[in-house]
Amino acid sequence: MSQSPCPPIRDAEWPESISEMRSGFAGQLNVYRTMAHHPALLQSWAPLRQHLVKDSALGPVRSEVVILRTGHRLGSHYEWAHHVSRARTLGFTDERISAIAAMPEGEDGLLVKAVDALFDLHRIPAELEAELAAVIGRQAVFDLIATVGFYIVLGGILMTYETPVDDAVASELAAAPISPPA
Repeated sequence: MSQSPCPPIRDAEWPESISEMRSGFAGQLNVYRTMAHHPALLQSWAPLRQHLVKDSALGPVRSEVVILRTGHRLGSHYEWAHHVSRARTLGFTDERISAIAAMPEGEDGLLVKAVDALFDLHRIPAELEAELAAVIGRQAVFDLIATVGFYIVLGGILMTYETPVDDAVASELAAAPISPPA
């Protein structure tokens, strides 16, 4: 691993223009401490993050399925590790998490197929979109598409700047490992 030109910003170097963000979500995770190298982007990012992470029509469980599959498809160790931790907090078993990296059945499988379609076809085909809309609702389909795009951008930032997994998550996964995406 080479030395990143944009490591997570420490408190002492935090940009004054976004000083109020340091005590919120942006100061809590290395991904946002890395994004703080571009304060205007981080500040603009916050409202979409609020919607997709907190207010999504997908809800927290479906969102985790979508995010885990996206992290897997990207090969983003950071996203995989952080969302394994978050999924476990939501009550996911390690078997369910591992299945999301393969091809699960049921509703998880439907969500995974949609994520894969976005990666492979850059769209969700009409038949799959209709099935998704019938099961999760059309607004949730929009949020699924937006969530995949959001995490592709985050994964690109994380992998470009080799952002390290946050210590608490790294410790958790060291104590209870689960395979990262291949």
